[in-house]
Amino acid sequence: MSEGKIIVITAPSGSGKTTLVKRLLNAYPKLAFSVSACTRQPRPGEADGKDYYFYSEDRFKTLVDESAFVEWEMVYTGKYYGTLKSELQRIWDNGRVPLVDIDVKGAIAIQDAYPDASLTLFIQAPSLEILRQRLESRGTESVSSLEERISKAGFELSFATQFDRIIINDNLEAATTELLDTVQAFVQE
Repeated sequence: MSEGKIIVITAPSGSGKTTLVKRLLNAYPKLAFSVSACTRQPRPGEADGKDYYFYSEDRFKTLVDESAFVEWEMVYTGKYYGTLKSELQRIWDNGRVPLVDIDVKGAIAIQDAYPDASLTLFIQAPSLEILRQRLESRGTESVSSLEERISKAGFELSFATQFDRIIINDNLEAATTELLDTVQAFVQE
């Protein structure tokens, strides 16, 4: 596998990571979104191969057995996510830098696999209460899934200091500027 640099962004659900990732990709065409694999159902507007590679649980487990993933895990009960080695290689082969948008454990696994080539960024909401409000405003969570995400967020926050940079998303414009400046400096090294 021919390796290059890799940008890894993680955050608890509701931290504004998706918005920041979109802004980052628009600002830096050298970056390419690394499409993760998962076993959950697509949300409205999501497309297979663009937002995620949507697999059945059986197909995902077969890929695990074939060592097709850089990292993978069961993020929520019965819902597997992973980063395909072939996806990173596709991006590097095109002369670009993969931007991987994943959960905390996956981010740490990639950081461990590529310690000298990765920049790991943790996006954080100003508080768990604001995080809860953001998740509730989505209107996509049941009461139990909302509580599961809030509980997971508290756990994920305990790992924040293991990342190269923590970006607090309390002001979207300021967080965007900090993210763009940090990534630009790393990519140009």
